[in-house]
Amino acid sequence: MSRILVVDDESAVRASLAELLAERLGHEVVEARDGVEAFEALQRESFDLVLADLLMPRLGGIELIQRALQRTPELPIVVISGTGRFRDVVDALRAGAYDFLQKPIADLDELEALVARALERGRLRRENASLRDEVEQRVAGPFLAPRSPAAREALQLAERVARTTTTVLLLGESGTGKEVLARRIHALSERARGPFVGVNCAALPPDLAEAELFGHERGAFTGADRARAGRFESAHGGTLFLDEIGEMPLALQAKLLRVLQEREIQPLGSDRTKRIDVRVIAATHRDLEAEVRAGRFREDLYYRIRVFVVRLPPLRERSEDLPELAEHFVARCAAQMGRARPSLAPDALAALQAHTWPGNVRELENAIERALILCEGERIDARHLGALALPGRARSGASSSAIFELPPGGMPLAELERVAIESALRQAGGNVAEAARLLDLDRGTLRHRLRKYGLGR
Repeated sequence: MSRILVVDDESAVRASLAELLAERLGHEVVEARDGVEAFEALQRESFDLVLADLLMPRLGGIELIQRALQRTPELPIVVISGTGRFRDVVDALRAGAYDFLQKPIADLDELEALVARALERGRLRRENASLRDEVEQRVAGPFLAPRSPAAREALQLAERVARTTTTVLLLGESGTGKEVLARRIHALSERARGPFVGVNCAALPPDLAEAELFGHERGAFTGADRARAGRFESAHGGTLFLDEIGEMPLALQAKLLRVLQEREIQPLGSDRTKRIDVRVIAATHRDLEAEVRAGRFREDLYYRIRVFVVRLPPLRERSEDLPELAEHFVARCAAQMGRARPSLAPDALAALQAHTWPGNVRELENAIERALILCEGERIDARHLGALALPGRARSGASSSAIFELPPGGMPLAELERVAIESALRQAGGNVAEAARLLDLDRGTLRHRLRKYGLGR
C-alpha cells in the first residue's frame, strides 16, 4: 500500500479518484482542495505519489510541482487536467511532472498502469538517492567535514581538481585515505557515471603486470587461453587509480609513460593499439623525488604524474578531526553489524586522542570495529579499545612507568594533552627530544603543542 496525495479544487473529482485509488488499488489516499493545502500536507507528511490538477485557486499546479520537487526531488507527480492544451502538458513536464493524464478519466486500466509506473519510478529514485548518500558517506570517510587546516586544504584541492581531467598525484602515509580521496575526485567529476578501477601496483605479479594493466590476446603467454581486457581498458570513460605507484618496476614504468603520453594501449601479444579515454589518479606513501635520485623511479614519469599534487596529512597532525571521525566510524560499523549505535565514553575518547595512530585513519577504523565487537552494551569504554595506548600507561618505546596517572573522574581532552606533555617534560628533564620519545611524537609536533599550550619552549 502506498500513500497518494490527490489535489483538485473540484470535490467530485477528488472523491472519484480517492475511491478508485483506495478501493480498487488498495492505496491510502489524502485529499487536498488546492495547491496551498497540498503543499502544507507535503510539509507535514510523506507521500509516494501526487496526483494534481493544474488550474487551482491560490496555488496552481505548476508552482506546486516546483515547490514539491524542491523539497523532495524523488517524489513522482502526475498532472491530471481538463484543459487539454498541449502547452499545459509541456509546462508541467518542464516543471518536473512525471506524466500527464487528461480529465475526465475514462480508462481505469490506463490510470492503474500509470499509477503503478509512477510509484515504481519513485521507489527507484528513492533507492538511488539512498545509494548516493551511502556512497557519499563512504567516499567522504576520512575527509568528513574536516576541521584541521591540512585536511581541509587537501579536500578543497581534491574538489577543485575533480572538475578537470588533470592527472592527480596523492601523497600520504599508508592509511591516510588516499583511495577514499581518489574515489571522491571521481564521484565529483564528469566521469562519475564511468567506472572507477583501482590497481595496487605493489601487488602486481612481475611476470603478469603488463598484461594486467594493458590486457592480452589469446596465446600471448602460457595459460592465456582467451583474450582479456586490462585495467586501462576496463577504466575507459572513467578513472584509473594507480595505488602505490612508487612500487612499480622500472620496465613497466616506461610502458606506462608511453600510455599516458599517447593515450593508447597495446595489449600483450597484439600488433594493434587501442585508444583509451582514462583519467589517471596515482598515489604513493614514498618520497618519489628521493626515489628518482636513487634511480628507482623514472624522472620523466614522475613529472608526467605530478601535474597536480594533493598531500594528505597523517591523523596525528589532525587531532581536531579525531572525535568526529571516531563517531562516523562508530555509526558506520554499527550499521554494517545491524546493531544499535553505541556512544563513545569520555575515557574512550581520551584514549583515542592519546594514541599517535601510526596506521592513521585505517587504524582508527579497525580499532572502532574491534571495539564494537567487544562492546555488548550501549557505550564504548576505553577497555574495549584493547592494545591502544591508554591514558595513564606508558607509550610505545617509553619506560615502563606511567607518564602520568589519569584522575578517576577523567579530565577534558585538551587538559589531558597538556598534562601529559608537562609530565613527559618533567621525566625527560626538560629535554624536548626525550619527551617526544616518551610521548611517541615527532619533535616538530611536540614543539607545535608546546606553543599551543604556552609551555615556553
